[in-house]
Amino acid sequence: MAYSFPRETDSDLEFSTSELTGALGDSVTVLPLIIALAATTSVSLPHVLVGFGVFQIIWGLYYGMPLSVEPMKALVGLAIVGSLSYPEFAAAGLLAGGVLLVVGKLGLVSHLERVVGEPVIRGVQFAVALLLLESAVGLSVGSPAVAVAGLAVVGLFALRGYRQSSVLVVLALGAVAAVAVAGIPTPRLPEATLFPAGTPTVSGAALEGTVAQLGMTIGNAAIATALLCGDLYDRDVSPDALSKSMGATCLAAIPVGGVPMCHGSGGLAGKYAFGARTAGANVLLGVGYLALALVATGALLAAFPTALLGVLLAVVALELGRAAFAPLEGSRALVLVISVGIIGLVVNVGLAFVLGAVVFWLLSR
Repeated sequence: MAYSFPRETDSDLEFSTSELTGALGDSVTVLPLIIALAATTSVSLPHVLVGFGVFQIIWGLYYGMPLSVEPMKALVGLAIVGSLSYPEFAAAGLLAGGVLLVVGKLGLVSHLERVVGEPVIRGVQFAVALLLLESAVGLSVGSPAVAVAGLAVVGLFALRGYRQSSVLVVLALGAVAAVAVAGIPTPRLPEATLFPAGTPTVSGAALEGTVAQLGMTIGNAAIATALLCGDLYDRDVSPDALSKSMGATCLAAIPVGGVPMCHGSGGLAGKYAFGARTAGANVLLGVGYLALALVATGALLAAFPTALLGVLLAVVALELGRAAFAPLEGSRALVLVISVGIIGLVVNVGLAFVLGAVVFWLLSR
């Protein structure tokens, strides 16, 4: 049954089964990444979940459609694999947020994407995918039988045509195992404090991470998402508007314990594919995140099987890598994607991004 409420926009706010399943489509990459982040860094999972809950609702209602709210994958991936400490991670998120707010205000997003080049952006995606895959292997080697069982579940659901849903199933199995060990937690509100996980620290690594993330955000979270808003929902949303809302999100969320967040074309496509057509999906998902924040304790997180965490990261890495190799024009673009990815894995993502941008500029002259 669907309940519709009149709105000033041309989109209804509905709460229905399709909106609920659509909401889950945006959580496929969000939950595995933030749980892995909380398991490997000092970040507070309840505070992170509150941030996602609040901004899912805010941007869904503001744009009047099921817009995605996702973690900034480059920065989160670098923090998970240990390339960024939490203080550096928080600083990079604040820097990225400030830049996104300014360039969006000045209307520069589309110009920046043309300068950087799509192959470089996809190369950064490939680099982060490789780093996540490396981390997934490290998390899984301690309990190979559990990891194989998790992969078998993913494979079974993929063969049945539910590849994306397989992540949620593995996540649910891990949660059941964690509850069996740690017990059912007593609901409690996250403590209200500034920077609960540590004070931001600007460093060379933070600056490199910021540059790499901005390349992905401008191409995927701003421009590609704006195009999908028109293609899937017939809504005219400018990439500069998305840039401003992402910037505001980062600057507001990180000081109170959230993580760098962005809109994403993958999450938006996931919501659409699973049935979301209105901002009701965002409200449902936001309420779900807020409810989960009440019971996401440190003991429960510590009891989550690390091998299943590795499986989740492996699936996210494969999805990210697959997106990086979407159809490209010319063999030189493919070579650039692979080169940026390998340099990002072997050296660091920031240097790979800068070198890739320089090579793209030289090839484009």
